[in-house]
Amino acid sequence: MTITKAAPQQLLTFEQYLDYEPDDDRLYELVDGALVPMTPVSPEHSDIVDFLYRCFLREIERLGHDWRVKQLGVGVRTRATRARLPDLCVIDGADWRQLKQQQAKSAVLQVPLLMAVEVVSPGKRSRKRDYEEKRQEYQQRGITEYWIIDAAAAKLTQLLLSDGVYQETVFSSEDTIRPQLFPDLSLTVDQILAG
Repeated sequence: MTITKAAPQQLLTFEQYLDYEPDDDRLYELVDGALVPMTPVSPEHSDIVDFLYRCFLREIERLGHDWRVKQLGVGVRTRATRARLPDLCVIDGADWRQLKQQQAKSAVLQVPLLMAVEVVSPGKRSRKRDYEEKRQEYQQRGITEYWIIDAAAAKLTQLLLSDGVYQETVFSSEDTIRPQLFPDLSLTVDQILAG
């Protein structure tokens, strides 16, 4: 039996990524020019994202802010050849309108998000990506608030940007968390994990 090596993947520029049309229905992040497929989410993962989407949307409407809350598929450029697709993000309405006016083919912003939320998927690779890689990229990009929700560990890590560096607070169980963007919104980790 002969084993052949797969041909190396062609690296893309950020602009090529924005125009990329996959042959499948998967979403891809761009990591140093390479396309990295996003794994399908679990029902628990989906419920957590849906719950937070509804909570954040209600708060945006209540406060009358010109913000948008978007679920997976809307991304942010984090480096010259990197784009990430958080599970949930909050963006400035003006930034969203500008992207639409440009008649962009892909919903990837080139300005910092107001907030990014990632729900950790099973596996070492996913944990490393959310806890280390995206943390560093979001911090460097100037995203002021980043949540890492880890259902397997039953905890939520809130990262708030202060002088260019994330300050970390870990919440679990009945601990109450208040998003910096929505100080009147009070949720427990158990509520979030229950979706």
